[in-house]
Amino acid sequence: MIRLILALLFAILYLIIGIPVLGVEWIIAKFNKQAADLGQLRMVQWAFRVILFICGTKVTVIGEENVPKDQAVLYIGNHRSYFDIIITYARCPRLTGYIAKKDMEKVPLLRTWMRRLHCLFIDRENVKEALKTILAGIDNVKNGISMCIFPEGTRNKTDDLMLPFKEGSFKIAEKSGCPIIPMAITNSADVLEAHMPRVKKAHVIVEYGKPIYPNELDKEQKKKIGAYCQDVIAEMLEKNKSMI
Repeated sequence: MIRLILALLFAILYLIIGIPVLGVEWIIAKFNKQAADLGQLRMVQWAFRVILFICGTKVTVIGEENVPKDQAVLYIGNHRSYFDIIITYARCPRLTGYIAKKDMEKVPLLRTWMRRLHCLFIDRENVKEALKTILAGIDNVKNGISMCIFPEGTRNKTDDLMLPFKEGSFKIAEKSGCPIIPMAITNSADVLEAHMPRVKKAHVIVEYGKPIYPNELDKEQKKKIGAYCQDVIAEMLEKNKSMI
C-alpha cells in the first residue's frame, strides 16, 4: 500500500504544482507552439518515470529501433493495466496523443494536461462522436503528431487472451498512410491489477514490432487489419512470457 500511496501523492502534487507551469507553457505556445508541446511532453515523461521508480517497476524494452523517429505513427497495443499508459508514454520519442475513454475528460487538471498533450477522448457508446474522435486523430497524424490507441477498447482482465481488436481503431493509419507500430506489453497487470490495491515490484516487457504499412498489406489483410495486428502482438506476447 505504501508504494500506491506514494505514487498517488506524487501524481496529485505534480498536477497541483503543475498549474502555474501550464500557464507558462500557454504563454510560450503563443510564440513557439512546438517548444511548448515538447516541453510539456518531456515534463510528463519525467513524472511517469518517477512514478515507475516509486512503484519499483522494471521495464525491459525490445525493438525500440523499429519506431520511426522522423514521422508520426499509430501505436497499437494490448491493454491489461492502467500502467500501460505510464510505461509506454514515458518512451515516446516525439509528440504523441493517446485516445482515452470519455470518462477521463471529467477529471480536473488531468484533462487539461491530456488536451495539451494532444490526447483525445472517445465515447464508444456514441458512434457519431467516436467517428469525430477518429477523424481528429487522423488530423493529428497528418500534422506530425503520433497517436496511440488500445484497440481492445477497455482493460482486458483475462490472463491469456486479448479481447478482439476493434477495426475502427485502425482508420487513423488507413486514412493518413502512417505506419502502425504494434506494442506487446507483458506483465503490466502484475504492478497493480493482479493484487489490488497493493502495488508490487514487477518486471514489465515492452516490445515494439516492425512497422506495418496498411497500403502494403494484401486485400484480405487490409479487410481484417485488426485481426492481423492482433496476431502480430499475440506472437510477441507468447515469445516474451519466458522472460518474466
